[in-house]
Amino acid sequence: MHPPDTQAHCFAEDSPGFGNGSLIDENSGKGTVALETITLTINDKVINCPSGISILQAARREGIKIPTLCDHPALESVGACRLCLVEDKGGRLMASCVTPASEGQVLKTDSPRVLAHRKNIVRLLLAEHPESCLVCNKGNRCDLRAIAASLGIGETNLYPMPHARTMEQANPFLVRDLTKCVLCGKCIRADHELVVVGAIDYNRRGFLSRPETVHERPLEESTCAFCGTCVSICPTGALSVKNAHFVGTPEKEKSSVCGFCGVGCSLVLGSAAGRIVEVNPADEPSTVNGPTLCLRGHFAHDYLHSENRLTTPRVRKNGELEDISWNDAVSRVAERLLEIREKHGPQSIGFLGSSKCTNEENYLFQKMARAVFRTNNLDTSGMAPARAVLEEIKGLKRGRRSTAPLKDLEKTDLLFVMGVDPSHSSPVLAYHLKRASRKGIPLVVVDPREIELARFATCRLQVRPATDALLLNGIAALLREGVNGRRYGDGTTSLRGFAEHEKQLASLDLNEVCRLSGVGEEALERTAKLLRGKRPIFVVGRGVFHQKACRDTMKALSNLSLLTGDTGSGRSWLYAPTYENNEAGAWDMGVSPDTLPGGKPLGAKAFRSHWERAWDVMLSPDPGLNVIRMIREAEKGNLKALYVMGENPVRALPQPEYVTRALENLEFLVVQDILDNETSRVADVILPGAAFSEKMGSFTNMEGRIQRFEAAVPPPGQSKPDLEIINLLLKEMGQASLGGSVDKLRKEIAKLIPEYGDLPSSAGEAWVREAESEGTDPQEEPLFFPIPELKSPEHDDAFPFTVILRSFRAHLGSGTRTSRSERVEEKGWRGEVEMSARDCESLGIRDGDRIRVVSPHGAVEREVKIETGLSSGLVVVPRAFGDNDAMNLFPFKERKESNFTGWITCPARVERRAR
Repeated sequence: MHPPDTQAHCFAEDSPGFGNGSLIDENSGKGTVALETITLTINDKVINCPSGISILQAARREGIKIPTLCDHPALESVGACRLCLVEDKGGRLMASCVTPASEGQVLKTDSPRVLAHRKNIVRLLLAEHPESCLVCNKGNRCDLRAIAASLGIGETNLYPMPHARTMEQANPFLVRDLTKCVLCGKCIRADHELVVVGAIDYNRRGFLSRPETVHERPLEESTCAFCGTCVSICPTGALSVKNAHFVGTPEKEKSSVCGFCGVGCSLVLGSAAGRIVEVNPADEPSTVNGPTLCLRGHFAHDYLHSENRLTTPRVRKNGELEDISWNDAVSRVAERLLEIREKHGPQSIGFLGSSKCTNEENYLFQKMARAVFRTNNLDTSGMAPARAVLEEIKGLKRGRRSTAPLKDLEKTDLLFVMGVDPSHSSPVLAYHLKRASRKGIPLVVVDPREIELARFATCRLQVRPATDALLLNGIAALLREGVNGRRYGDGTTSLRGFAEHEKQLASLDLNEVCRLSGVGEEALERTAKLLRGKRPIFVVGRGVFHQKACRDTMKALSNLSLLTGDTGSGRSWLYAPTYENNEAGAWDMGVSPDTLPGGKPLGAKAFRSHWERAWDVMLSPDPGLNVIRMIREAEKGNLKALYVMGENPVRALPQPEYVTRALENLEFLVVQDILDNETSRVADVILPGAAFSEKMGSFTNMEGRIQRFEAAVPPPGQSKPDLEIINLLLKEMGQASLGGSVDKLRKEIAKLIPEYGDLPSSAGEAWVREAESEGTDPQEEPLFFPIPELKSPEHDDAFPFTVILRSFRAHLGSGTRTSRSERVEEKGWRGEVEMSARDCESLGIRDGDRIRVVSPHGAVEREVKIETGLSSGLVVVPRAFGDNDAMNLFPFKERKESNFTGWITCPARVERRAR
């Protein structure tokens, strides 16, 4: 095998690696800067507005409607459609979207000349438009149709000017019918300005002009990520969602929150006949996503109508699952769990809560576990989320805030992204990062792979796996000049550990750092130069948190942040993206073996007493079992019962066969879920729950934004919201007073968890409050961590390659839900293993060959795809495909074990299968 040929690329700040976008005004989304206030008159109404905004923006601020097809608050104005014409007192006609408002203007938006021109423009557009309104999916939501109706235009009285174009619908996500295109350019600008992909642009001239990909190739062969933003923003039916089960306009629409990744995008769910038939972004400027979504959020929610939905309670009899009534199912669960608790004790029962269920459901779930069953055996299948890791390392609480809005990423000095591929795992996060780069904010990307975000990087460091800490310490060694004497806060306290840290940096062998990390010293110097004088934001993902050297890497990152002068600035220096929609909320609600609601340590008597008084119970101070230890104890026979709500541990955890055997060894397994899955198939009782679209509740996203939502459709069949199911169980056990409605639980949460004090608000959204300081906390003080000695990464000749587990944009997590999406499955993505051309040549492997990747713990077999930008020695395996068989490659270990090797990389060998 050839040695790894990792590399680094850095660009000058005025090179194409940097964008030159303008600053965005938060109210308008435009590239404007508010200056002094000016006064003008529109339609005889005197108005005041900031200078520097357009006439159209000024009118909108006052509720004055001016029709337009090409303008959108989140896009730069181009004046393409000319429908927003206004007339000044001198008789000049001007496009209001691109004309600045100025002092003393007197304008009319509906003068006879304006209306005449506006009608002629609409008539010409309609003359070229097909007469298909009755069968167009856009229906009454078509902006062109609405403007024509408002102007009283029924017939154009012009000769038709049809321009027949082939309808494009080769992919399962969207349909392009460009006979309806009005050349507003919204789709192109959204592609370039909002999602920053550049898959389409104007092509040809005159009547032949159209939005098109490079060389007019199909979308499937372009860089299009199928986010659907173009569909949502299109004013006509030129772009529409491909839907094999529904045609037309939804009967109802309801605001909601996406149930996939941790970004927590705001949605509008369209329904008809009790089914979700359409999903669009809420398109509000205050939301995290604005008018954008991703492939999953826009198109993968069809899993809600999968034939695998659980709709009836079931119980295992004689080895087979049979339908049962709700009364019998609830009675069976309550009776068996109480019986096991009495016979074997509280530690014999475990509870797996859910990063997909609501805050209210998770709170009541852990309350039931602790107050009724007296156990702290609580966790999710998330395998130690980032926040849990950060809480373990004293000194990392410095400068981390409860709220970290993603929009702040577009306002910082520098962005340092490491161990995360947001274009696939959290696309809306990637949009923010790419927009920041376009504005000229330096971007450093550290990853063993050439991820999509690397195209926007000022400096790309293609580090070898598991050497991130070495790399960071090397950058710090080059950065340390000029930091001596820095003080914390008001300068009264020296930074702890700085003197010793500087000595270690001075003695660091940079040649050895470069050799081990695979990154050249020139690249390190360039990165240090970028960092000097700036206060960066670090965006760190599970590429770091799921590796063996996670703690060393995070300590090195904290040291580097301190060296840049960020010693507690009132804003977050660290963004750790959550990967499930309510991963943050589940943690905050106390679904953890060693923390209470609010993230307070279980072992602290003062915090424990707070909850004992609230619930009128005695709580054990002993930490419970995490998910890894629960499965192990089940396999040993010590854990007798497990209650799983909204998780699929068989598919999500390493070594699925081992997990299955362990669950089969339980005396009693309860699975409460929405889909028939690998875990529910070994359950003793199945309780069918409701999806996010079928219930009310709240989620907390990665920013700390708490978003409330209500049901858009009823649950299918006999399924029930998870909160209702827990309440039924509490009632059956004589503990009904512990539960209650969503509103009651929100008030309880707000009262008992100060950070959630704004939760009961009935409208809008809330934010997690900053925790009040309870005196001097050593964990809040800046601290330099010692640098560990340099060590070469472990190498085994029997397993010469390194596997890297990666996300894929169509799937989330283990793929339990997205694999049930009809559209995703129809697209036919195969999850090919990626290898470098050099390695494939040395092994005699051709593109598309079937290979077997073998680790010390298991194997996967897939087709291979040759990636030209991939370093030699790496094998990249996408998760979620093939029943998430990639987890066969990893050992069933927890982070605290000495021989833990991580959940993101592992050694492997590659075997070519017969052609």
